[in-house]
Amino acid sequence: MPLFRRGAAQNAAKQDENVPDQGTAGPAPETGGASDGAVSAPASASSGGVPERGPYDVAQVEDRGSRLDLGAVWLPAVPGMELRMEADRKTQRITGAACTIQGSGLQVQAFAAPRTAGIWDEVRAEIAQSVARQGGAVDDIPGPFGRELLARLPAKGPDGQSGFRPARFVGVDGPRWFLRGVITGRAAVDQAQAKIVEAVFANIVVVRDEAARPPRDLLAMHVPGQPSATPLAPEGATPQEQTFDPLTRGPEITEIR
Repeated sequence: MPLFRRGAAQNAAKQDENVPDQGTAGPAPETGGASDGAVSAPASASSGGVPERGPYDVAQVEDRGSRLDLGAVWLPAVPGMELRMEADRKTQRITGAACTIQGSGLQVQAFAAPRTAGIWDEVRAEIAQSVARQGGAVDDIPGPFGRELLARLPAKGPDGQSGFRPARFVGVDGPRWFLRGVITGRAAVDQAQAKIVEAVFANIVVVRDEAARPPRDLLAMHVPGQPSATPLAPEGATPQEQTFDPLTRGPEITEIR
């Protein structure tokens, strides 16, 4: 089922204008301690009304600090973290970031969202349907960021036998943006490991540009230190919808922090 769009610049203003402002990002997570190398301190706020924990909007922090500038996402840097930038096979543009921390994985993507309401409830239901169609199973449960999905995704083992791998789908609705995270590996099933990954997700800063965008339009990301000014789709091209597949990743560019 199509969930997200890339490069849908046409008609964006019609879907994004004349609506009141939305509040700050949704439910706050527990960030855990600093003993495991995770980012434990919340970002500094430049104005009142800022949640104690994130993810944050760029307007809610004083500076980037030690976070990696990935374009639409500022990702906290953790010692020993392996970072992979995922790219669309056709356009070769960056579509998301995935990091590995102490045997656990975190994949993040940022999307445009309406001013008036969040989209996580709707997206969560669509993800659950997609996983079920692929032979997996999901539980919709409360988590540190609000409602989340605990999924069992079909996968092949090293011996070729069919099995399942656990994954947690988390989401936060911010002011005109939506941030989705997929937690895999040890953090999907181990509470102590989960706190490390949750602390990274909780300290992400989302940088939403001022362009009018339709809901679910993928916000542009780039490799650290290599910003890209090329549009996600050629001007005048028909917008292409991104089909959600939790088992498939695009080409990757790897860095070790």
